[in-house]
Amino acid sequence: MIASVLVTWLLLSFPAMAAASESSHLLDLTNHWSGYLSLAIFGIAYLVVMGEEFTHLRKSKPVVLAAGVMWALVAWVYQAHGIDGAVDEALRHNLLEYAELLLFLLVAMTYINAMDERNVFEALRVWLVRKGLGFRALFWITGLLAFFISPVADNLTTALLMCAVVLAVGGDNQRFVLLSCINIVVAANAGGAFSPFGDITTLMVWQKEIETPQGPVDFWSFFHLFIPALLNWLVPAAIMSLKIPAQKPEPVAEELGLKRGARRIVAFFLLTIVTAVAFHNFLDLPPVIGMMTGLAYLQFFGYYLKRTARKRFGPDSPDATGDLGDPVAFDIFRKVAHAEWDTLLFFYGVVLCVGALGFIGYLALASQVMYTGWGATTANISVGLMSSIIDNIPVVFAVLTMNPEMSQGQWMLVTLTAGVGGSLLSVGSAAGVALMGQARGSYTFFGHLKWTPVIALGYAASILAHMWINRAMF
Repeated sequence: MIASVLVTWLLLSFPAMAAASESSHLLDLTNHWSGYLSLAIFGIAYLVVMGEEFTHLRKSKPVVLAAGVMWALVAWVYQAHGIDGAVDEALRHNLLEYAELLLFLLVAMTYINAMDERNVFEALRVWLVRKGLGFRALFWITGLLAFFISPVADNLTTALLMCAVVLAVGGDNQRFVLLSCINIVVAANAGGAFSPFGDITTLMVWQKEIETPQGPVDFWSFFHLFIPALLNWLVPAAIMSLKIPAQKPEPVAEELGLKRGARRIVAFFLLTIVTAVAFHNFLDLPPVIGMMTGLAYLQFFGYYLKRTARKRFGPDSPDATGDLGDPVAFDIFRKVAHAEWDTLLFFYGVVLCVGALGFIGYLALASQVMYTGWGATTANISVGLMSSIIDNIPVVFAVLTMNPEMSQGQWMLVTLTAGVGGSLLSVGSAAGVALMGQARGSYTFFGHLKWTPVIALGYAASILAHMWINRAMF
């Protein structure tokens, strides 16, 4: 969080921070050269991350390197002071947090890849394209689907799928493509905000098992954000729809069928989600255990597909070897290999970098400035604004590491704002960045920026709706 919190307010409030530190820290390194150097290393690494679009350097590389260097610096200082074990214990705690989220996300990504390989998403795209709908109808349908698919699939996959529909029917109508892409980004980010599975940040908050005076932040707490998230999308969508041309594109004839087992894989994915929730709610086990159990469902089903395909069609039939002559019709390990490893490794770097800054003592200072000085509501709204510039993963992980004392309503507020705040700019979310590449020339940074005030109306409406509808949680 750091390009905006750990840098901006460090510069503004530096003198007041000199004496502050967490009592649990054996050493206060906030005014030590190693602390300053760690801040600089992370700041440089994150600037490189933000320049990924121009440098084409994968975002995981700078933060993974920064994480190793920062923890090495801290460990060297502790060794110089003759303190053993403290750094190792803190680092292992961060690694455990990362491992739980890594395995959870890996299972989800594997299922998404399996459904993609079985043509689930492509079949949906073809079905929409063949409907022969008008531009305004497509604008609303793609937005609505993005809002309701992203709570289950990730917002990046959802946005790419809906954008493919828009590009297939939009043709040269750049106004329709631009407004539809903005609508899809806002809807996908909003839909992910009210589900524990909709975004990495909501997953992080759920798995943290936060206790508040109003009760724990559990699986069902997130669904209180449904109406605020819906308003976050509907308000700008209603205004933008007025500018959609009242025309009907040329019908597109395209055929595509689902591969064998596609519907059953979707069912197994839903069963996996149910398993994760049941393990956590009824057995008090980490949700990741339920997700890994659900991965076994897919593994056994993949084995079934291979065995029955070879038996039914013969070992040399295309139905047994796959459309491209692959050695096997369905290989679970290929789905694992095709997970977004750059994102997963980026998350590793972020968790360890932010963990190092927390161990040094900077996050305690951030918590004091933001949540004590500014107040929880102002701080949480600011988190959403930060996430439009900085990836929301480090922002939310930093807040979770600070662990300020807040009501359940405030925890839901920061979950909401971090999820939807990225819609304010095209570079504020993975969905926006991906669509700038997919719809290059039609959906641009400045094209999105022109509609930022309208999107900000939705951002404000969602916050006000949450504070009114869920006032009992505050």
